[in-house]
Amino acid sequence: MEQICWDNRVLDYVIAILLFVGSLVTIKVFEKLFFRHLKKWAEKTSTTIDDFLVGITEKIIIPFLYLAALYLCIDTLTLAPLLKRIIDVIGLAVLTLFSVRLIIASINYGFELYLSGRGKSVTLKRSLNGILRVIKVLVWGLAIAFFLDNLGFKITAVVAGLGIGGVAVALAAQAVLKDLFSYISIIFDRPFEVGDFIIIGEYLGTVEQIGIKTTRISSLSGEQLIFSNSDLTDSRVRNYKKMHRRRVSFKFGVTYQTSVEKLKEIPKIVENITKDIDDVVFDRTHFYSYGDFSLIFEVVYYVLGSNYTKYMDVQQKINLAIKEEFEKQKIEFAYPTQMLYLNKN
Repeated sequence: MEQICWDNRVLDYVIAILLFVGSLVTIKVFEKLFFRHLKKWAEKTSTTIDDFLVGITEKIIIPFLYLAALYLCIDTLTLAPLLKRIIDVIGLAVLTLFSVRLIIASINYGFELYLSGRGKSVTLKRSLNGILRVIKVLVWGLAIAFFLDNLGFKITAVVAGLGIGGVAVALAAQAVLKDLFSYISIIFDRPFEVGDFIIIGEYLGTVEQIGIKTTRISSLSGEQLIFSNSDLTDSRVRNYKKMHRRRVSFKFGVTYQTSVEKLKEIPKIVENITKDIDDVVFDRTHFYSYGDFSLIFEVVYYVLGSNYTKYMDVQQKINLAIKEEFEKQKIEFAYPTQMLYLNKN
């Protein structure tokens, strides 16, 4: 046992092997007994955090423990400097790899929680996957920089150079970066989604696609409108898809020859017509003002829902019913007229 072989006693090799075997047995006992019961318990619960913890333990932490046990047992031995350096580099690489996998898995789980809270939209999922790819590139870039820095490379000068270059690129691609951050703002703030009917200034249409730089909208006349994302976040956007009910206000005029009794009946006539229509909430009808050639009434009601066709169908029913009832009541609508007085003298 005291004989020297490659700068270590035989006893040292035996101790290292026993430590490694003991570590394997300990991890295996944990995996077979405690972890198996934990996994069965997680399958019975309705929450997802325990499933996530079980998943990363099974796929990341347990394999890492096996490799860590092997590294620590080898580290107890006296090794040649070159071999020691190779093993340390491999150990650092393994640590970096598993750390990156753990960080990315955590971020991915956070995105899944956010997606489940938003109704698991296919469009939102596609957008989050695009953002996740960008995050993976950033995490791997930082991990590689950490790995090289621990190997002794002068990464500070490289990072400084990249920082200066990054500032130059950012200034050159300022508009693109602004659209990118606007895209992230649209995805997480969700002022509108694919399928929403929106109005931006004098333009209106249905959102077809939300891209990293541009958003495409199909207008009512058929052509496709393309906006940069920064234009949308900087504008006042009216989103009709988010509207739970539509307020409708319209006016009509009757002739000055209409009697006071008929004028008093008109608000009740309009109210009865409006209340008989489904998904309509009547608000008010008033004798609004005296016009140039008519007595003007104002009607206000609400249509439940945001569908424009439904609103137009309701308005058409009300207009036809008012016309039909006024004909029965001998109430005349006003139209522009002029009366000329001739003086014979």
